[in-house]
Formats: sequence, structure tokens, C-alpha cells
Amino acid sequence: MSQLPLYLAGAAAVAAPISIAACQILMGATAVALIGTRSRWRLPPVWIPLALFMIGTLLSGAASGHFRAGFPQYKKFIVYVMLFLITSAIASMQQVKWIALGWAAGATLSSAWALNQFSNKYQDAVEANQDFYRAYVANRITGFANHWMTFSGEMMMVLMIIAALVFFAPFKKWTWWLVGAGAVVSVALVLAYTRIMWLGAAVGGAYLLWVWKKWTVLAIPVLAGLVLLANPFGLGERAISAFRPHGEMDSNQHRVITRRVGWEMIKAHPLLGVGPQQVGPQFRNYLPADLSKKLPEGYYEHLHNIYIHYAAERGIPTMLALMFVIARALWDFARGVRRLAPDAQQRWMLHGAIAVILAILVGGWSEYNINDSEVLSMFLAVLGCGYVALWEADKHA
Repeated sequence: MSQLPLYLAGAAAVAAPISIAACQILMGATAVALIGTRSRWRLPPVWIPLALFMIGTLLSGAASGHFRAGFPQYKKFIVYVMLFLITSAIASMQQVKWIALGWAAGATLSSAWALNQFSNKYQDAVEANQDFYRAYVANRITGFANHWMTFSGEMMMVLMIIAALVFFAPFKKWTWWLVGAGAVVSVALVLAYTRIMWLGAAVGGAYLLWVWKKWTVLAIPVLAGLVLLANPFGLGERAISAFRPHGEMDSNQHRVITRRVGWEMIKAHPLLGVGPQQVGPQFRNYLPADLSKKLPEGYYEHLHNIYIHYAAERGIPTMLALMFVIARALWDFARGVRRLAPDAQQRWMLHGAIAVILAILVGGWSEYNINDSEVLSMFLAVLGCGYVALWEADKHA
């Protein structure tokens, strides 16, 4: 019975990129097991700013006059418990290792299913004599997730963990299997056509390559150049669309408009925002005068940018509280890894957590990624595993 919280927390973390329903059921079971076994809860140092973020969200809802409408965001507080479940139930790097291998296995299966989806979509476009790029952009692969952005965010994070294991883990038993898993996940991530997740993976990957062997960073621009030249499945065209979009199809102008509207909301309500879940209903009220009332095709219920969205929705102080959670974790992991010996087994997890944070921060510029429960659950599990590694390293110092 004393080991039950460990197994349930590990299963909840592994389930995050596979099934959000299973993940949340296992999270609930973990909390019950921790209480039932009278386990000691371990609070990471980011708990205070995280609590301030939650308080700020509630205050924003109260001040908006639409408190009940914000319930989906208050309910999401439950997801943040993942961080505390991991830090309380997981106690060693041996246990963290099995969670990471579980992520690699789950992501490989999800990616394999996504590649099957891609093959079917490509064949359908060919048989229908459709331009593949235009047919695919609005109906991309999702793996086990329900949206390509969710899928890409999850695969991006798992790829960082796999790379950290391959480059820095002291155990080599799983290396070739991990290399194969990383290859499958990488191909699926590329074929998901999510440009900002490509960039996030490139930044996180560049960090890992630089720490591993500095010269290998050159592989990233070389591979990107080859893709641009060869343009397989329109990948080069998709990358160039960040600068030369295909009209409204590539959502460039749509995101420019959401950022501008978000800025108008921030200027009008800098302290508490317009209120949780109020960005969509109030979007047109904050359209700048020079913009047409006829908006480009796109999703306008959120602002596709975590920095602007949280500030516009809940106020600048609440946004900064959440960013401080992430910044503090990044600082703790970077400071901790500098103190470790080159062969310390905690290095791979700390480097992997840093790479995940960098990738998420980049991805957050064009996507509301950490409000997605699937992505958020795994991100918090990674942070929790990072603190487990940090505490174990401090204990052995």
C-alpha cells in the first residue's frame, strides 16, 4: 500500500500524452492514495506564485461581472495538482527514469498512429486530385490527441526528454530503442505542420545539442535547409508560409489581429483583465478602429499567445505570477545542473526539463499551449520530475 501513490502518480504522468481522461482519473486516485497512506506532501518552491496565479484568476472573475462564466478556468486548477502529486509520490531518479521511458513509449505509439493518419490523408488528396497542402492544413494529424496543436505540443516535450536521455543518461541499455522512438516522434512532429512547435523543438533541441557537443547545433540549420530545398509533402512550403502565407489559410493575419486585440484589452484592463473565458465573447468590442469587422478565418475564442492572453484575460500581475512559476523552475534547474558532476544521473532530467521549458515558452508565442489540459498536465509532470531530480542531487551533494 505504501507504494500505491508511486505507481498511480507514475501512471498519471505517463497517461498525459495518451489520454487526458485516464490521466485525470489516475490523478484523483493518486491524491486519494497519498491521503490514505498519510504520505508527506512535498511542495516545490514555485507553489507560492502558483497560488497567487490562482487567486488572481478568481479576483479577475469576480471583477469582470461574469464570475460563473469563468468556471472552466477555475476547474483547471485541478490540473495544477499534477505538479504536487509528482513531487510527493515520486522519490528517486530510478522512478523518474521509468516515467520518461513511459512517455517515450506512449509518444511513439501516438506518433505511429499519426503517421497512419497522414498516409491516409495524403492518399485521399491524391485520389481526389486535390492540392495536398490546401487539403491538409485545415485537417492535420492528431495521433491520440483531439487536435494537431495538442499533439504537437505533447510530441515536442517528449522529444526533448528522449534527446536528454540519449545524450546525458548514464544508463545506455535503452539508447538505440530511444533513438528509434525519437525518430518516429520527430517525423510525426514535422508532418503535423505546426510551425511554432517546430521552432520550439528547434530551440529546446539546440540547447541540448549545445550542452552535449556544441558543433552538433549546426545539424539544425542544415536539416532545415535540406527540407526547404527538397520540400517533401510541402514541408518547405509550410515553413516559408511563416513569411509568405497562402492568404487566410496559414493564419498569419489571424494571429496578428488576435495580438492587437489582446493589447487593446490589456490597455483597458491592465490589473485584472476582462475576466476568465471573456476574451471570446468580448473580442469584437476591442477591435482597433483600422481593422475590418470582417475577420479572417480563424479561431477567436483565445489569443493564440500565452503572454498576451493571460494578461488580457486576467491582468498583468496574474500573468506575471504564472511566468514567475516557469522562470523560477528554469532558474532552479539551470543552477542545479551546474553544480552536478559530469556523470551525475540527475543531469539528463534537469537538462530535459530545461529544454522542455524553453520549447514551451517559444511555442507559447503563437499558441495558448499551457491552457490545454493535455499539454499542461505533461508540462507540470516534467517540472515535478525536475524537482525530484534536483532534491535527490542536493541530498547526495
